[in-house]
Amino acid sequence: MTDARIVLTTVALHETAIAMARTLVQERLAAGVNVSPGVESIYWWQEKLEQTLEYVLMIKTTAGKIDALRERMMKLHPYELPEFVILPIEGGSEAYLQWIGESVAG
Repeated sequence: MTDARIVLTTVALHETAIAMARTLVQERLAAGVNVSPGVESIYWWQEKLEQTLEYVLMIKTTAGKIDALRERMMKLHPYELPEFVILPIEGGSEAYLQWIGESVAG
């Protein structure tokens, strides 16, 4: 297991996804964010079946930044109940994992 983490969230608008990604990277809460378009989400919300086209943000960070990232993302996120899922990174390129740590340390 490494200290690196991937955090997932979704938003409805491309402009929101890009603005959130830029803010999280500029504030060094994330080393990088991939914005993936065209994800069809089907889910229950307030007793109603919803279907929405969304953008997925794959946020690269470290375990030590999770609390600050969560706090900041909740302020930036337009959803009432935003997705915030943390995935541990069990391994990978040592150089890439080091880059994640160095990028959020600054």
